[in-house]
Amino acid sequence: MRTTLTLDPDVAAKAKRGAARLGQPFKSVINSALRIGLDEVLKPPTAKPYRAKPLPLGLKPGFSYDNIAELLAQAEGEDYR
Repeated sequence: MRTTLTLDPDVAAKAKRGAARLGQPFKSVINSALRIGLDEVLKPPTAKPYRAKPLPLGLKPGFSYDNIAELLAQAEGEDYR
């Protein structure tokens, strides 16, 4: 596709130096730079992994953990049945 771009002077100079150093046409250097830049800009952001910190909760005092019926009665009231 043929189009017209206005390059900032520093960008144009850098592309010309790159073309001379690589021995490639100016057009190829610009296309490569755009490809690399667009791939970087358009790639989806990497999600930061969620980390939950475990906390030691221990046993709550005053509860008998051996009697399930009593625990249910304390948690849900006597109508749990």
